[in-house]
Amino acid sequence: MDPFFIVGTAVCALSLVLCIAAVATKTYPGDAAIVSVAVVELFLIVFGVAAGIRQGGGEAIRGAVWEFWGYFATALIIPIVAFWWAIADRTRWSNVVLGAVPLTIFVMLFRMEQIWNGAPFS
Repeated sequence: MDPFFIVGTAVCALSLVLCIAAVATKTYPGDAAIVSVAVVELFLIVFGVAAGIRQGGGEAIRGAVWEFWGYFATALIIPIVAFWWAIADRTRWSNVVLGAVPLTIFVMLFRMEQIWNGAPFS
């Protein structure tokens, strides 16, 4: 397992806990939930730079390269959209949307880990 995957899992888990707490306690988007999603986005940026350096340094992606970078590009967009949703819709549902981000990003990180290491989809 890649250390970036382990760190990403921890970041997503912490963000999910904070977002669930915001759903339970706030009727508007909680600052902790918004910041935790921003931390997920920051992690993704670091992850992408590291993946680019690793690939540029000769470490091959064993799966489809376009698929890996497609997942990565999509993962970068999701927290941004959720952030704008939370800013525009100041209700409890914004916290639910923010909570969906770390869960979705974790699944995408898991798939990117499979693609990088050449593991089959199933």
